[in-house]
Amino acid sequence: MSDVQKVQVGEVQLAYRVWGEEDAPPAVLLHCLGEDGEDWRGVVGRLAGTHRVFALDQRGHGHSDWPGEYGFARWRDDVIGFLQALGLERVALIGHSLGALAALLVAAERPDLVDRLILEEVPLPLPADPPQEVPEQPAGPQPFDWQAARAVAAERNAPDPVWWDAPAKVTAPTLVIGGGATSDIPQGHLDELVERLPDARLVTVEGAGPLVHEERPGEFLAAVNSFLTPRP
Repeated sequence: MSDVQKVQVGEVQLAYRVWGEEDAPPAVLLHCLGEDGEDWRGVVGRLAGTHRVFALDQRGHGHSDWPGEYGFARWRDDVIGFLQALGLERVALIGHSLGALAALLVAAERPDLVDRLILEEVPLPLPADPPQEVPEQPAGPQPFDWQAARAVAAERNAPDPVWWDAPAKVTAPTLVIGGGATSDIPQGHLDELVERLPDARLVTVEGAGPLVHEERPGEFLAAVNSFLTPRP
């Protein structure tokens, strides 16, 4: 994988990796809870053939700072700050799970920064039903700050009510990718999200479950590349 670089964004240093030609259109990848930018290793090679690809370690993960304070608003604001710090505009923003909800909030808060939005297995910003249990930290060192897991569970159970208005504020064309019946996300929720987004379509990779880009990288890339390819 690419060498890790760092940039100061507000009170945190954020780590990232970058591939592709400098003059290619930018794409920014946001991982799920417990992972880091390395999580995209199976798909980044082909994405970098057409884009300048940035894979971010979100706060509390990987080589980025672990400040102990987390939540989707902070992850959203970190991404906005990251884009501004690197001078990135009109990016293709691609997120998975935690990263997908953060990406959705970025696109709603700063639509001027997002040219295309891709949401893989995105949880809706609605109270989880049944509620998620706040997990106890396992014994021994963890590859990410366990406080982030607690923050995700708490906000999945009681998200900011205004976040459900976020989809209507997104101006970027959006691709929602679901993993089918074996997913942790009720697939009907993705249909509901697509209906609330002004310009969106849903691709379901049946049998991929919650890890579409890992379990079915070829089908994931086919959907993404088709979506990102400019139409004549």
